[in-house]
Amino acid sequence: MEWVMGLLSRSAKPPVGPPNLRPPRSMWWWALPAALLIGAAAWGTTAWLLQDVDKLPIAEQISTRIEAARTALAAAAGVGAAVTLLLAVRRQRHQELATAHTTHDAAERRVTELYTKAVEQLGNDQAPVRLGGLYALERLGEHTPALQQTIVDVMGAYLRMPYAPPSENAAPADPAVPRAAVAGVSAPVAGRDPQEEREVRLTALRILTAHLRYEPAPSRRWWRPRPADLNPRHWPDIRLDLTGAVLFDFDFDRCRVGDARFTRATFIGDARLEGATFTGSAHFDKVTFADGVWFEESAFTGWTTFSDATFTTNAWFEAVTFDRDAQFADATFGSIGASFGRAIFNGDAGFGRATFAGDALFGKATFTNRAWFDKVTFGRDAWFEEAMFLGGASFGKVTFAGDAGFKGATGLEAADLRDVRVTPAAEDMERWWPAGWREEPEPGADEWQTLRLAAADAARAGEDGADAGARAGA
Repeated sequence: MEWVMGLLSRSAKPPVGPPNLRPPRSMWWWALPAALLIGAAAWGTTAWLLQDVDKLPIAEQISTRIEAARTALAAAAGVGAAVTLLLAVRRQRHQELATAHTTHDAAERRVTELYTKAVEQLGNDQAPVRLGGLYALERLGEHTPALQQTIVDVMGAYLRMPYAPPSENAAPADPAVPRAAVAGVSAPVAGRDPQEEREVRLTALRILTAHLRYEPAPSRRWWRPRPADLNPRHWPDIRLDLTGAVLFDFDFDRCRVGDARFTRATFIGDARLEGATFTGSAHFDKVTFADGVWFEESAFTGWTTFSDATFTTNAWFEAVTFDRDAQFADATFGSIGASFGRAIFNGDAGFGRATFAGDALFGKATFTNRAWFDKVTFGRDAWFEEAMFLGGASFGKVTFAGDAGFKGATGLEAADLRDVRVTPAAEDMERWWPAGWREEPEPGADEWQTLRLAAADAARAGEDGADAGARAGA
């Protein structure tokens, strides 16, 4: 439970505190100004009323002075009453702040108790108790926004804990509490059932994705204001860390997170991340997708890495937007294929040393900056129809083992084609190279072909002609 108690001591968002309760100042701070104000009121009233008293007859001066004194005393009494009222207001305000502090402290204690109890339930050996702890944390996050990031961290830490998935042919384990316990005979807990633990982890994932799903409102009209997010359960500005986690049937469609880390995670079952938005960096290094994965129309705003990732079957990145650099170095794509059709790479795109065991589809993809395909192996077909390379491309030491289609691709007139290897075209193969590319026999290799730029051959031919002319002149 150390990892849990460590998360208890911190929170991503500062808690909302009560109003500032300042200690009361010294009595002289307000008593002396109040006395001076009362005296000034009495003196000012008297001076104003008696300013023309000398012009009156002697008999009237006495009565006038008496009335002026009475009026001055009444004015001083009024000022004193106002000061007393202000003091009462001040005292009432202080009591309200003290009550607010008391209420806040009681609420904080209650939240802490609920949080601690829910976290302790996650460490229980009984699956229903752990499920209750997850739902208690979810409810606590819904009513306490300041704890939402901490609760996500707790659930992420739970999912990161070591776990061996049960095999499909494994028999269900004996119940943790046998029937003998009903008669009052307790039995020792043998351990967590892998099947039950799988259900608990699935519940944790469903809770996370339910609160990370973002549903933007349609275009609003001035007479019909709408909230920016139509999902009232969405938790904004959440960071997600699932490093090394084992994730089942991962459904991340339309979810929105900040920084996301899935390094060394294992996805079992189809992983769906269609329409997901990553507003921070996203790291999928050394991740394993045991089944299919879909990233259609997802958006990666920050730095994105899939280095050394393994895509066992199909990987779909259709219409994905990478606003910054995207790194797929050493990634392995399964035999079914990988599709990056209509993907937009606004930063550098690195696929160095990646292996495509199946078809690699980059039709209508846009590479705004440099695209690196050095040492990539295209085990089957490689299609780049109408792809746009606006910042140049490098295909150094690439291997094309199947069909290759670059029909309509632009920006490859000066691509780096050093040591490209191409298998000899069979009867059923189709290859459309960009303008200026041509196949030639690879020097020192049987049957293998290489690719060269026509412009480079022309330049080399000119240099050879100049050298021959110089030798002839000599």
